[in-house]
Amino acid sequence: MATAFLFPGQGSQAVGMGHELYERYEDARARFETANDLLDVDLLTLMFGLEGDSDAAAEKLKQTEITQPALYTHSLAAMAVLEAHGLEPDMAAGHSLGEYSALAAVGALSFEDGLRVVRRRGELMGEAGERRPGRMAAVLGADAAHVEEVCEDLSAAGDGVVRPANYNAPGQIVISGDIEAVEQATEAVEGRAMPLPVSGAFHSPLMDYARDGLTEVLDAVTIEPPRCPVYPNVTAEPTTDPDEIRRCLTEQLLSPVQWAPTLRRMHDDGAVHFAEVGTGQVLQGLVGRTLNADEGIEQMGAGTPEEIEHLAEA
Repeated sequence: MATAFLFPGQGSQAVGMGHELYERYEDARARFETANDLLDVDLLTLMFGLEGDSDAAAEKLKQTEITQPALYTHSLAAMAVLEAHGLEPDMAAGHSLGEYSALAAVGALSFEDGLRVVRRRGELMGEAGERRPGRMAAVLGADAAHVEEVCEDLSAAGDGVVRPANYNAPGQIVISGDIEAVEQATEAVEGRAMPLPVSGAFHSPLMDYARDGLTEVLDAVTIEPPRCPVYPNVTAEPTTDPDEIRRCLTEQLLSPVQWAPTLRRMHDDGAVHFAEVGTGQVLQGLVGRTLNADEGIEQMGAGTPEEIEHLAEA
């Protein structure tokens, strides 16, 4: 019975995340302080809400260039504690940004290189969103083929681009694209559509501006074979090939996150325990909705001291 480590992406951030890890574990504290030293912002003050204005800190944490290094740092701090407890995954995957956390967690990227890449990735995605404003929306209760057809028809009509961006779970798909096209799609699809509070049309052609910059920063870092298979968002297939990993990270900017197929493939490859390494419970919920027909599936958190201690005792 294999264990998969899953790493969250944007949307899971919250003021206070990681503070208990920082206070309790030296290994986690070292990761947080290294991140703070490498970045040109006081990441810990924003993450922990140390200035006292939690609403202001929450707004800053929503900024893509802050969100991405914050989530990455929390996940890797949690991973340092898991490793100190002798806990390692048999396979790993991360949702969007979380793919970088997964790669660093299993040795494909150094912590420092991964942090530099995600910081630049966040900056580039923010700039792409300013150059070509876009929107994302979650579609609930609709069939994937229906959503794809609506997106194709609207894009062909010439009112802008709209594409599926995240295949999160059965009946839960995120669409992304030009503002007008996304608005039209939310009116045309079956089921319920909700706009998402993001700063750009991620995982769509509107992110094309960011591709060259991301390729440049990825080319400047070393990617090693990971200690276990990772499942890229683009393919949902296991790999340990550094060249394939590098290619998928670049393609991921403009391509949909194949999350539900990733979970199914991990389960097919033997995973029955799924631990979400970092903040929140978003990915645990997606495991439940995607694999809930299979008995024996267990999803758990691994982002707080209590969760990690529970996992270590299991």
